[in-house]
Amino acid sequence: MSQTACDYCGCDVTAHAPVYVEELVDGTRTQTGAFCTYGCLAAHIEHEGLATGTTCRVEFE
Repeated sequence: MSQTACDYCGCDVTAHAPVYVEELVDGTRTQTGAFCTYGCLAAHIEHEGLATGTTCRVEFE
């Protein structure tokens, strides 16, 4: 899958510093998202609430 539209703002990602998201699908890395910059990726994560309840275990001393 080759994608040129940002999943957050819709701009052409090739005109910026794109960030691509991949997931393992049946053992194969598959592109599942494209964003103009880390800013659009961060905004998408915030807007969709994707980080809620998903932190790994972190122990602070």
